[in-house]
Amino acid sequence: MSDAVAAPTILVGVDLGLPHFDAELEELGLLAQTAGLNPVARITCKRKAPDAALFVGSGKADEIKQLALLHGAQEILFDQSLSPAQQRNLERQLELPVNDRTLLILQIFAQRARSHEGKLQVELARLQYLSTRLVRRWSHLERQTGGAGVRGGPGEKQIELDRRMIGEAIKRIKERLTKVKRQRQTQRRQRERRDAFNISLVGYTNAGKTTLFNALVKARAYAADQLFATLDTTTRQLYLGDAGRSVSLSDTVGFIRDLPHGLIDAFQATLQEAVDADLLLHVVDASNPNFPEQIAEVQRVLMEIGADDIPQVLVFNKLDAVEAERRPLQVEDTYEMHGVASPRVFVSARQGEGLPQLRQRLACIVNEIQKPVRNEVNLADNDTTLD
Repeated sequence: MSDAVAAPTILVGVDLGLPHFDAELEELGLLAQTAGLNPVARITCKRKAPDAALFVGSGKADEIKQLALLHGAQEILFDQSLSPAQQRNLERQLELPVNDRTLLILQIFAQRARSHEGKLQVELARLQYLSTRLVRRWSHLERQTGGAGVRGGPGEKQIELDRRMIGEAIKRIKERLTKVKRQRQTQRRQRERRDAFNISLVGYTNAGKTTLFNALVKARAYAADQLFATLDTTTRQLYLGDAGRSVSLSDTVGFIRDLPHGLIDAFQATLQEAVDADLLLHVVDASNPNFPEQIAEVQRVLMEIGADDIPQVLVFNKLDAVEAERRPLQVEDTYEMHGVASPRVFVSARQGEGLPQLRQRLACIVNEIQKPVRNEVNLADNDTTLD
């Protein structure tokens, strides 16, 4: 990814007939802006299958090149994942850096990860991605590598040195991750002995999770109308009057479609609160017409991190942004996912609409589960950021 601030960028999307194709490249544009790029033009095309050499074919590649010259673009960004060969061929053809959605998400996570394990997992995923790219995008590792034999023999090619540096860095990170995971397991056992009732907010990125979190616990966690505004997990105590007790409420990172496979482990590190939760508040942007696809994507990632069997309450947020004719007749009902009807509550976290009903629903669920509390006196109503 280019280090230039707000680099003029051409966005490219290829419609391969998949149901989630974003014809306006709206989400890619938001991701690009989040990463500090400046989308200046967008271009899409339809194909039955990706071109093996250039992904888009030579004719469309020439069209992209002309568009880049017209707008003075410094980078080309694809909404799909490119193979290393396709990326190299496109860069030769277009004479510009070419990157894909996978690297874009990796870069955003690298910029915003807060927890120690999350940072390690993101760096591991990034290095594994770069190790398949033969262009020299990882020269900074030279400053981090020490010990005998680093420079290699007199006949060793530069690319072999690069691969060895990346391999050694990956090995070091994996060793550090093993230690961190052991520490996390110890901390998890300590939390289980405390017998707190844990609720985690999950949902597609920019669904309003942090705004809802702030409204429920009167916190001041950072919230913004952008993708991946926060990657760290913040936990506070939420008192439910109808249940006569406090519960632990955690705000987590948002999900997104086509999440790089290498980041699933990073998600699991960042989302460990969700994996360990007794209840998930699945926050949905009710004003987004694509919310069914976003719900499906969240469910897919929950399954991959082992959290798909945790009970859920769907919170359809941003009710204030829903057109009058589409507003629900009642605040509470059910929503079917995979043949199972889950409780659903419509709210506007920004305006407070539906929040009393949500609190009541949570209190009912807590009372039904009746998880005992041993050290409630120690659960101070303080803000805790999990590092």
